[in-house]
Amino acid sequence: MNRALILNHLRLSQKHVARSEQQVARQREIVANLEHAGCDATVAKQLLASFEEALDLQATTLDRCRQEWQEITRPIPRWDTA
Repeated sequence: MNRALILNHLRLSQKHVARSEQQVARQREIVANLEHAGCDATVAKQLLASFEEALDLQATTLDRCRQEWQEITRPIPRWDTA
């Protein structure tokens, strides 16, 4: 894979993780507000679990993109024998 494509994937993955973190935080607030009001939060909790699962998958993808980026930007060792 070329550098530009990997960098693009890395940037997109970072955006996806950031957006998912916001969704998870907001959904946690919704669950807390429903529970505080004495309402049934079952569906909200299920949605939260889905958001958390998506975040985990996106974080894994981001880690993989970071590893790929590090591999292609790592300095090439020199084998000078002089």
